[in-house]
Formats: sequence, C-alpha cells, structure tokens
Amino acid sequence: MKIAVDAMGGDFAPLEIVKGSIEAVKAFPHMEIVLVGDEAQIHKVLSEHGEADNPRISIHHASEVIEMNEHPGIALRKKKDASIVVATRLVREKQCQAVIAPGSTGAAVAAALFGLGRIKGIDRPTIATPIPTPEGVTVMLDSGANSNSKPKHLVQGAIMGYNYARLMFGKENPTVGLLNIGEESTKGNDVVLATYKLLEQLKTIPFKGNVEGRDIPKGTVDVVVCDGFVGNVVLKFAEGLVGVVTQLLKEGIKESGLFSKLGALLVYPVFKKLKKRLDHTENGGAPLLGVNGVFMICHGSSRSKEILTAIKIAGELVERKIIENIQHSIEEEGAITYDDVD
Repeated sequence: MKIAVDAMGGDFAPLEIVKGSIEAVKAFPHMEIVLVGDEAQIHKVLSEHGEADNPRISIHHASEVIEMNEHPGIALRKKKDASIVVATRLVREKQCQAVIAPGSTGAAVAAALFGLGRIKGIDRPTIATPIPTPEGVTVMLDSGANSNSKPKHLVQGAIMGYNYARLMFGKENPTVGLLNIGEESTKGNDVVLATYKLLEQLKTIPFKGNVEGRDIPKGTVDVVVCDGFVGNVVLKFAEGLVGVVTQLLKEGIKESGLFSKLGALLVYPVFKKLKKRLDHTENGGAPLLGVNGVFMICHGSSRSKEILTAIKIAGELVERKIIENIQHSIEEEGAITYDDVD
C-alpha cells in the first residue's frame, strides 16, 4: 500500500511531516510512503534522520505550496504544482491509495473535490471527527467541510458517518442523531426540521431523533450529524476546554498543600490515561468522506505523532473499503428523494 503525504502542509513542515512518515514505515511493514513537496527540503530531513536510502520512502517533487492564508479556490487555479494538488493526483492516477493532508483544510477539501471527484450519490463531502465518550467514541460530522449545508447533505452525511462508525470502531449497527437545540422533532431551524423528516425515511440506518450538545460527550448516539459551521465550533470548543481544564488542574495542585500534592501523585497514572484519551492529537486528523478516494485531513499544527496516526487510519480505511461501503449504502437508500426538500 502506498500513501501520498503532503510534506509541505502545516506549521511544522516538512520536518514533522517527514518524521511522522519515517515512524510510519517502521510501524507498518506493509506500507510505502510517497512524500510530496520540495525535493531538496525533504531529502535534507531524510538524510538528517538516516533515511535517505530507505526503499519504502520516496519523494515526488512539487514546486509550489498553498499557504494557510490563501483562498483555496484561487490558489488551486494558480498553483497547479502545489504539493496537495500533486498528492491528490497520485491517488486519482492509482499510483497511491490515500492522501495525508496537513495544513489548510479549505485547500485540502477543494483539492479532493477537484482532483478525486465525489462518490456517486454524494453532493458534498464531509469531515468525520471521532469524539471520546464513556461509551467509546461518537463520530461527529460535518466538522468543517461545509458551512452552509442543505438537508440532503446532512442525510448523506448520516449515511457516511454510519459506515465510518461501523467499519472503524466496530459498532455493529451505529445509532444516528441530529444535533439540535432540543430533543423535540418540532424544534430547530428550517434546515434541521426538513432534515429530521428525511432521516426518518432511512431504511437501513437507525435514526434516534434529535440530540443536544451535551449528548455528544455522553455518547448518547454513535453518530451525530450537523452543519459544518456548527460542527467546527463544537469541535474547537471541546479541544479548548480540554486544554483549559488540564491547565486548571495543574495550577490547583501546584497551589495546594502537601497532602493534596501527594494525592495527586497517587492518581497521576489515571490523569495521564485520561489526558491521552482526551488529547485530539491522538486521532491524527479526520477523514474527508464522500470523495472518490481515502483522504485524511490533519491539523495545521500536526506533529509527527499525528501524521503517524493519520497514516495508520488511512491504511485501515483502504483495507476496510470505506468508499465501496458508502457507495453500497447510498444505493440501498436510493428510494429517498430530495425533490421537495433540498
């Protein structure tokens, strides 16, 4: 299996991206990595880590980079040889099986749409983010690919999220909920009200009705569907909250007495395990579902650990045939029409 990695994307490229790729080929013997970007810079990092001659790591030169502050659509038209464009092209041409895309989310989504196209029956792709809960994991989507979704996009997201939760987290028949301001079917804006009616028509997916924001960390349902604008706000709030709570705990222990510090020392292994579980870097990014290829979007601040994890997830998505499963589900639900509500 070959994975194309945009080595120039993100705040710490190419160093952390290349380091994560080196760790990946050591951890996964069945994988090869194609690092896409400036050949001289990438080769320098490989040489510094003694991996310049590794037969399972190759470089595919790309002369341009799309920066975080550039408009995705304009940048894609102007920079035909941008690293993310070239990496996506390798998957389209079947030279690689997946793309790892740290850096600009907008540029990544645009590159995937133009470079790979959509799965038949999917109008817009969606970013699926796993959120830890006492029940294991809840998949929330969309987490930022679309900021103005229509009801049909949310229904298609439910179908894709169902398959992702089933294939990646071993949930036999994942339950689906629609994020709303209340549990009642009569609440919400026009888009949510229309979406509720469409989700009730699903034949193969167990729709459990509306869920509220507090239900996401509880694990009330396995899949939560929402608009990308709302989902991204929820996600960033959760990431920030974890960081603040962790900092407050540290400060509280530091300012406390001797007995409190001894008690903290005793429960340190528990805190460490909890921090690891809540740390968003453990997820390695999130898949962009709905495009015709496995495409992992990573944080712009990704370090080597996140790149390693993203490569692992990408490999599993390829092996578990996520694209084929989504296509099959869309075909099964084909009787649902969106003519009256789009």
